[in-house]
Amino acid sequence: MKIIDLDKLLPADIPEGERVLWYGRPEWVSLMRHAYRADLVAAYFGALAIWNAVVDSDAGAMAAAIAIGKSLVLAALCLALLGLLAWLSARTTLYVVTTRRIVMKVGIALPIFFNIPYSQIASAALRTFNDGTGEIPLALAPGRRIALLHLWPHARPFHIANPQPALRCIPDVGEVAQTLQQAMIAEAQIRLGVANVSAPVQTAAPAEQQTFPSGAVAA
Repeated sequence: MKIIDLDKLLPADIPEGERVLWYGRPEWVSLMRHAYRADLVAAYFGALAIWNAVVDSDAGAMAAAIAIGKSLVLAALCLALLGLLAWLSARTTLYVVTTRRIVMKVGIALPIFFNIPYSQIASAALRTFNDGTGEIPLALAPGRRIALLHLWPHARPFHIANPQPALRCIPDVGEVAQTLQQAMIAEAQIRLGVANVSAPVQTAAPAEQQTFPSGAVAA
C-alpha cells in the first residue's frame, strides 16, 4: 500500500487516544465500473453499434463499417471520460476507520470531510464484487442524514430518500469490514458499559450483501 501522510489529509481535530485502524482509497477501475456504470455504458454502445450496422447494411458493407466505427469512437470517448472521472475521484478520496468513527474525505474540486461517529451508525452492510473489491454502506441512525448530492458517488446506489454513505470499491473489503465491526463493538462497550458483545462478520460471496449491526444495536 502506498504510504499516505494522514496529518496532511485528515481534519486537525482527531483527539489524543483515538487510533487509526485502517485507511485507503477506492480502486479506480472498480469505481469506474460500479459507481460510474461503465459496464452499462459499454453495453449500450455495443448494442448501438450492432443496430447501426443492421440499419446501414442495405447501403453496403462499407456503410455498415463506418456506422460501427462511429459508434465505437463515441464509446471510447465516453468511457475515457468516465475513466478520468473515476481516477480523479479515487485519487482525491480517503476513507479512514478509527477507534471511534469513520472519516470520509471526498470531492475532486472542493474536498469535504464527513466525520461519522459509530454512535450515529445504525448498521453497516458488506457487498463484494467479482474483481475482489467491495463496498460497505452505512445506514445512519434516525435523525441523521447527509445529502446525496454531497456524498455521490460515495453513497449506496438507489437509496435516494435516505442516502447511505459508503466506502466504495475498496480492496480487501472483507478485512476492512471485520476491522470496522470490531471497532464499532469495542466503542459501544465503552460507551454503554456492556461486556461480551460479539457479532462476527462472514465474508459475503461475490455480488452478495450481508448486514451486520452496529455495536449499539448488537448490545
